[in-house]
Amino acid sequence: MSKPLFPPVRTLMGPGPSDIHPQVLEAMGKPTVGHLDPFYLQVMTDLQAMLRTIFRTKNDMTMAISGTGSAGMETTVVNLVEPGDTFLACVNGVFGGRMADVAGRAGANVHKVER
Repeated sequence: MSKPLFPPVRTLMGPGPSDIHPQVLEAMGKPTVGHLDPFYLQVMTDLQAMLRTIFRTKNDMTMAISGTGSAGMETTVVNLVEPGDTFLACVNGVFGGRMADVAGRAGANVHKVER
């Protein structure tokens, strides 16, 4: 049997991981339900309604997707960039270079500003 774990309380100021709100930690301690459970489906339906309000849309396909910050940036690029569009990528490391690559794969004419 392992000893209990008591990590120190820290204020996280970097790009990640980030502090978790106490209500989220409390929710994570609740019982787990399956992805087809009626309770889960109702929670997701309510979440979709809240997201439609936030994004001011009536689109029934509005949904939350779990992913990294890079996944969110890539999703934005591939949903907004069309073949032939001009895309200015500010590259100051891995992430800017990655978005330039993603825009190029989406068919954009990519112009990089590298520093």
